[in-house]
Amino acid sequence: MNVFTGISASGGIGLGTAFIIPETEKRIVPKRSIKPEEIEIGWGRFKAAVETVSARLKTQITETAANKVQKEIFETYLAMLADSVFIKEIKTSYEKELYNIEYVLDKKTDEYAQRLRDSKNEYLIERAKDIRDVFDQVLNELLDYHPFNPDSVPDGAVIIARLMNPTDAIVLSKRKIAALALTEGGKSSHVTILARNYGIPSVFAVAGITSGIRSGSKVIVDGEKGKVIADPDEKTLSLYRQRIKDEEERKKVLNVFRAKEALTKDGVKFFVFANIGTPEEARSVLKEGADGIGLFRTEFLFMTENQSFSEEAQFEAYKDVLEIMGDKPVTIRTLDAGGDKLIKGLNDVTFAKTFAPTSVSDAKISDGSDQSDRSDQPAQSCFKEKNPLMGLRAIRFSLAHPEILKTQLRALYRAGVYGNLKIMLPLISSAEQIEKAKIIADTAQKELAAEGVPFKKNVPLGIMVETAAAALISDRLAKTADFFSIGTNDLTQYTIGIDRENPFVAELYDECHPAVLRMIQNTLQNAAEAGISVSVCGEMASRQNGVLVLGGMGIRNLSMTAKQISTVKEILSKFTIKEMQDISSKALNNLI
Repeated sequence: MNVFTGISASGGIGLGTAFIIPETEKRIVPKRSIKPEEIEIGWGRFKAAVETVSARLKTQITETAANKVQKEIFETYLAMLADSVFIKEIKTSYEKELYNIEYVLDKKTDEYAQRLRDSKNEYLIERAKDIRDVFDQVLNELLDYHPFNPDSVPDGAVIIARLMNPTDAIVLSKRKIAALALTEGGKSSHVTILARNYGIPSVFAVAGITSGIRSGSKVIVDGEKGKVIADPDEKTLSLYRQRIKDEEERKKVLNVFRAKEALTKDGVKFFVFANIGTPEEARSVLKEGADGIGLFRTEFLFMTENQSFSEEAQFEAYKDVLEIMGDKPVTIRTLDAGGDKLIKGLNDVTFAKTFAPTSVSDAKISDGSDQSDRSDQPAQSCFKEKNPLMGLRAIRFSLAHPEILKTQLRALYRAGVYGNLKIMLPLISSAEQIEKAKIIADTAQKELAAEGVPFKKNVPLGIMVETAAAALISDRLAKTADFFSIGTNDLTQYTIGIDRENPFVAELYDECHPAVLRMIQNTLQNAAEAGISVSVCGEMASRQNGVLVLGGMGIRNLSMTAKQISTVKEILSKFTIKEMQDISSKALNNLI
């Protein structure tokens, strides 16, 4: 029995037979000199290969029109193939170096991908893989190399590979695969998003699996714990079979709560909302029995739309969600960008200007070349903040770049006509920030009115309480904001000074720390005096102890991932308010 560990990409347990996908590195890319008169022929072959891949992507866009996540991925790939700057870079090298087009394409794609990897930004690192993937498809056409046929994978297989492109992942999803294990891949990769979308148990960044697991071996993929177990012994196999059986039974129990109201044992009504990151997730929210959407993180939209800052692209996405949810409330948070979150990555100098306090011409490219007179080049590098979580992010970023915020607000007010919209500002630490945002919001509405564009007036504008500053001056903020949503993840980190991603101090991270609870209590009291509502949208809102403590403190609005809604309803059904109050009292006094 061999046990491999990696990153949990998609939850659940998969048990099946290993199917190893051959590595693309085994493809041989020849290198040979060419004569100047051969350039036109080679470039014609390149354009034909690009056209072939583009046509295939356009077909896939049409076929996946009903699935927004899939459609957006294929549209992103199509946009990459149409990147005139990168195509020009390939052609210049091809004509100058006089090597065959296959070699030049492979080399330039590697260089471009490496520049993105050198950014050390997780999102751009994942986009480097997308660049490599889409131009690999072009290269494979040039080489007539087709190493893997997804249709050859049997149902119930556990896919083992170094890397997988979204195109193959979408095809494989139709084969009813048991699980997915890759040696590469991250939390923001397109394949991760697809795996979660399809409910495929997945573990990524697993070292050694392509060489350490044989095709045909029995394999367990534990998507909850980030483990891959090859050739499990009978004891382990029996244990996981029981876990799978228990999970199925547990699902049956939780299914009962989907259609039920969230009520305590003594009949007190709670409202449970869902957190989402994409419009596609809204449909699953209704299936899980949510009372609405408590947090729509708009960052993912900016990452995946081809025209990230386009008002129309945003309007359509927000409209989709509001129409799906009907009269249920939908709280949409404005862009939480900046610091370590580079949103729009490729071929966009405006993006580089947005994030860098220096001019684009002053920025340094990772290969050390001069960027002067290269305003049409892809944004390679941005200003590096030493402490990005404390830097230019969220509302600070939006106020520093009011046009981006105004565009988003215009899209939101327009979409508001189609549902029950609430708008929320992230990382607020002063009343002045709210007032500045309101001025921009007022400008957006005046513009829409002057243009004769339909929009919704009087949309509630609330804030995230996720800093100690916001919690401590919540009495003042409550006079300006229409509602509060407490983000316990950041509030906990900022209050007790703990990075929960740091393994050396992660055990000190405690959402029920008395200091954090006093921040929440102060916020609740001030909100009650001002007559505004309060919800909690951090992970604390979905954990049993957190639910009970928050309920005892007076919170009645909880927001979590859709899959946790039934579990929270079940927790609430087992306790009375008095029991919750006793638990919260002990927590506030550090007795539990």
